[in-house]
Amino acid sequence: MHAEIFTSETGFILLGLTSYQNQCIVLFVVSLTMYLLTVLGNLLIIILVNIDAQLHTPMYFFLSHLASMDIGYVTSSVPQTLAHLLAGKGVLSSIGCILQGDTTLSLGITECLLLGVMAYDRYMAICNPLRYASAMDRKHQHLLATSCWIIGCLLSTVTIVCIFHHSFCGPNFINHFFCELRFLLDLTCDDVKHTKDILNGLLVFEVLVPFSVILCSYSCILHSIFQMQSVAGRYKVFSTCGSHLTVVSLFYGTIMSIYIIPQSNSSPDQNKKVAVMYLVVTPLLNTIIYTLWNKDVHRAVIKVLKRRNFEEKP
Repeated sequence: MHAEIFTSETGFILLGLTSYQNQCIVLFVVSLTMYLLTVLGNLLIIILVNIDAQLHTPMYFFLSHLASMDIGYVTSSVPQTLAHLLAGKGVLSSIGCILQGDTTLSLGITECLLLGVMAYDRYMAICNPLRYASAMDRKHQHLLATSCWIIGCLLSTVTIVCIFHHSFCGPNFINHFFCELRFLLDLTCDDVKHTKDILNGLLVFEVLVPFSVILCSYSCILHSIFQMQSVAGRYKVFSTCGSHLTVVSLFYGTIMSIYIIPQSNSSPDQNKKVAVMYLVVTPLLNTIIYTLWNKDVHRAVIKVLKRRNFEEKP
């Protein structure tokens, strides 16, 4: 009965990023600025991909899905974190914690899988150009993207069920700024050994399987590059894959540092810093990488601006 009252009425208290008021103000301003830039930048990518015919390619189709995920990813945690920074405390009901944890985890898994799909797309385009058109037609694009979304939702739901079938005894404090599901296991009264084994098994699929696809794809791409005689051809391949490789390095680097490294070796403050990297900083950097470093996006922006100026002239 105590566990039932704890989860349904008391909820969880998030300790947040800091307890110092002056730091809260600075963090609020910085986080709000980064959040707005991330949302606006990703919206720009989605709009450009939809209205510019030259961006109607598999690579930009998957990029628009990545942009949608990043918007959902930051929105699942940052607005609540901003509210907590202003209020000085963070309280979440059990339902709120489930919804936030499920949304964040689902989008995180989906992004892992989609980055693997994007690497496979680059592999097909560079290493199998003759089969590329049929292998990545509109039907297969939608199938791959939809599969990523569905698998992400299913695996996050399994995680929720595994965690919340336990009873919670308290204390109900979570030393984090959002409802990170894996930290809830420390608040349970039951033996969680089997649950941790199941979640570790899921972790292998969620992170290491798509990462293996990425490594294999880019190993084949590198082999193809070394076979090229043309310097211009090599440069074109590097420029095409460079943005995706940078995004992969940022995302997987931060994810693995918090999920693969044993928890006993990581302090709560270190976990928070890494979480800020993959929840707030990385989505913003993704936007910058795919807009500022992408010539196709530059041309699309210029085309839209010229069209607008032409329409505004009398």
